[in-house]
Amino acid sequence: MAVRLQSTVVEGAEDGVPLLMAHGLLGQGRNFGTLSKALAAGRDVHVVDMRNHGDSPWDDAMSYAAMADDLSDHIAREMGGRAVVFGHSMGGKAAMRLALDAPERVAGLIVADIAPIAYTHSHLDEIEALRGLDLTAIARRGDADAALREAVPDRAMRAFLVQNLRIAPDGASYRSNLDVLAGAMETLVGWEVPEGASHGGPALFIAGGASAYVKPEHEAAIRALFPRATVERVPEAGHWIHAEKPQEVLALTRDFLDGL
Repeated sequence: MAVRLQSTVVEGAEDGVPLLMAHGLLGQGRNFGTLSKALAAGRDVHVVDMRNHGDSPWDDAMSYAAMADDLSDHIAREMGGRAVVFGHSMGGKAAMRLALDAPERVAGLIVADIAPIAYTHSHLDEIEALRGLDLTAIARRGDADAALREAVPDRAMRAFLVQNLRIAPDGASYRSNLDVLAGAMETLVGWEVPEGASHGGPALFIAGGASAYVKPEHEAAIRALFPRATVERVPEAGHWIHAEKPQEVLALTRDFLDGL
């Protein structure tokens, strides 16, 4: 059953097909803040928190079919029944599943640095680092950053992870349902679609040139499911492509939207 996603709407031109943006694992809608505002020049942009993330409801189900149902429900209720869908990483897989399950909802598909394949890596280390925090000792994000330093040496990754904490006068709490996310990790790094599924609509895959998530050998899997897909690579960009190379991602996205 679909959950009602928390969303932020950036109002733009009324005549453009609205755009829905879906974030990745352990992210939240506000990760798209700058990009969503820039894209709203031509259309309304809805930025959602995915289930078990941010301010959206927690639920025991954490499959791509379930996430696709959430996105479909939001488009039907809030966006006139049809939207362009932009998804990064986990959100990109959810967007792909939506396009395959409910193509009538998807006017165009934009997938940022993820392919329709099963991966072998895991994000359990990051989740376990967050779950290991002593929330009673955290009064500000700097406390969490310091506590994570040994387990997560990379400063940028720590800054990303601490966004999963809600800091309030009465204490800290988790914004993400870490127990469910950990339990669903095999599903989240995996990929399953109904046999014979394909989506014939326009699709853009934006890959980071320095990322291993969308390799040249993955393009066959992309085009098997999305025969009209175009794959663009942004040089020197890693997995968080929209944060590392925002102008390049903005330009590619605008060109795609203008061509619909």
